[in-house]
Amino acid sequence: MATKSTQTGIAARSAAVFDVRSALHFGLHFAGFLASTLLMTWGLFALFFLAIGGFSLDGLMNQLNNLTARYVIATSARVASFKTIFAVAHLILSAALIVLRRDRIMPPARSQGDPRNG
Repeated sequence: MATKSTQTGIAARSAAVFDVRSALHFGLHFAGFLASTLLMTWGLFALFFLAIGGFSLDGLMNQLNNLTARYVIATSARVASFKTIFAVAHLILSAALIVLRRDRIMPPARSQGDPRNG
């Protein structure tokens, strides 16, 4: 009667080890990084309109009203041009923020003696 060796099963399992917890941890950390970068980019747009409005709420609302009025009456070619300008500005600001925050992309490394919880 032949018995199957458990050594080959253990060796095969340990060769293809994929730490799901670490991958999920990195995925959640990276999603948080992207979400915070997106919110910072939107905040920079709001800061821009606040600045051209003289750093007052009335000036901010007047600038947004002016932008909205011009957007509503614009032709489709001008709307497409506005969307292109907005997308390029968003990409440039996002890229600049990612470069400035590049040390935050990876989660902080854990020390060797840190026990795993879970």
